[in-house]
Amino acid sequence: MSENLINVDDALQLKRDEVIEYYKKHVNPSLAKMFALLNFDRHYVRASGTSVWDSDGNEYLDFLGGYGALNLGHNPPAVLEAIKKVTELPNILQAGMGTMASAAAYNLSLLAPGELSNSFFCNSGTEAVEGAIKTAKIASGKSRVLYCRNSFHGKTMGSLSVTGREKYQKPFGPLVPGNELVDYGNLKALEVMLENNEYAAFIIEPIQGEGGINLPTDEYFKGVRELCTEHDVYLILDEIQTGFGRTGSLFACQQYDVVPDIMCLAKSLGGGVMPVGAFITTKEIWNKAYGGMDKALLHTSTFGGNTLAAAAAIAAMKELVDQDLSQQALEKGNYLLGKLNELAEEYDIIKEVRGRGLMIGLEFNQPDRGVLDKLSGGIVSKLSHEYMGSLVAGALHNEHHIITAYTLNNPNVIRFEPPLIVTYQELDKLVEALEDVFSRYKGLFGMAIKSAKTVIGGLFKK
Repeated sequence: MSENLINVDDALQLKRDEVIEYYKKHVNPSLAKMFALLNFDRHYVRASGTSVWDSDGNEYLDFLGGYGALNLGHNPPAVLEAIKKVTELPNILQAGMGTMASAAAYNLSLLAPGELSNSFFCNSGTEAVEGAIKTAKIASGKSRVLYCRNSFHGKTMGSLSVTGREKYQKPFGPLVPGNELVDYGNLKALEVMLENNEYAAFIIEPIQGEGGINLPTDEYFKGVRELCTEHDVYLILDEIQTGFGRTGSLFACQQYDVVPDIMCLAKSLGGGVMPVGAFITTKEIWNKAYGGMDKALLHTSTFGGNTLAAAAAIAAMKELVDQDLSQQALEKGNYLLGKLNELAEEYDIIKEVRGRGLMIGLEFNQPDRGVLDKLSGGIVSKLSHEYMGSLVAGALHNEHHIITAYTLNNPNVIRFEPPLIVTYQELDKLVEALEDVFSRYKGLFGMAIKSAKTVIGGLFKK
């Protein structure tokens, strides 16, 4: 048996067709088919900064950025060096207090807004949400949670129960009970819900990422904070994608001048190298939830706060501050938004450009129904709506070597979340590539036909 196992050296020598075969057989066959459909099944062998390289030597610019996990870029040297320095320390030792975890929590308390001071470290964003919800429930003595339509907070059972898209919820019902939806950005609807029901918490994203890069008004969030305080409901802000400089400030809530009761973090906290998640709350809430030795172990994680991960988090926070990447994201984001809005004036395929900092979404218009829909029974319209974003992303990837993707809750939107170290020249390359794609496919009609042809053709591939 042992002689048949692949070691790391063997894995490094795998060819593209071998990787595809193993992924199809042993990971996710349908996802492999989707990648093949869009020609996304490249074999990447190296990464640094904003670039990755495939086994054929082609360089790609990464404008997806691990959904916001790569604020420092791929393989940042400072983070890798920090991990090397702690390799002789015990990595997982439950009968003791971790040196690196203690230091990471201290740093986080300095960076976080308001009185947020006590952190729990885990391994992912969805775990951070799970912990935040549990903390709100035990500290408040209430069990219901309010969440937003079109939101995305994760796919584990508790997080899924407060994720606002039925597609991801329905197959796994029944979900955790006691959670209810409210429209994002609608302060009056929130007020009505809070008046008629008792909730432990209201969980919300400062900007809906997977919802399609949706921004509320500044007044909305100030109103949210006031209503939650008035009705004794904890405000949980999910800054998993927006945190650590992505939107032009260290945390997006600072742009609204709002401080949450509990804040969820992950993605770029690990420096793009280690899986790190966390939630941070006030000393008062922490003591209500876990104060006393009888409650100290009610919420724990085997791997959360391990030495290697915590060291990566320490280095990542230091780099983000030292390089002033929040300000860089603000300035570069304003530059890119301006360029994309110029494209929107020229090409009717673009419905709207929206975002803040380097978290930007491009939503596409849909073609009018016509002869082709009559002949296809509506297939062209349906496919163009569901796959227009992926087709634009595919064109950028295959024709211009720029990596991006659509948003999960709105496949008609592609997102741009490059590392915050991206250069202006690389931003210009993206804009030039988009202009080339839109001009060659002659707008809505051309992209709709390409979408239908690609998807229908792919369905008949073996």
